[in-house]
Amino acid sequence: MIFQKIINREVPSDIVYEDDYLIAFKDVNPKAKVHVLIVPKDSSIQNLNDINKGNIYYIEKIFLAVPSIAASLGLTDYKLLTNCGRGAGQEIFHLHFHLMGGGPC
Repeated sequence: MIFQKIINREVPSDIVYEDDYLIAFKDVNPKAKVHVLIVPKDSSIQNLNDINKGNIYYIEKIFLAVPSIAASLGLTDYKLLTNCGRGAGQEIFHLHFHLMGGGPC
């Protein structure tokens, strides 16, 4: 999986934030002026349907980090979204959130 390779530094990426639980990096195919992906380091979480009491702390860590990631990118207004399942447009089955802003997105 591509995100795990980014986490493991097997694939280069433009990392904007990292801690013990998550990594955020610039999307290689941005849909907005600012477009980063925020990814938990646990690749067993494919999408929101895999969130449970044993791994919910990843969601907490992500949502607590979003405002500081956005601020570090110069964003005060932004969009945060995730796709859950192929029918919703999910292409990579490792939970991730798109943080977008800097103009229309």
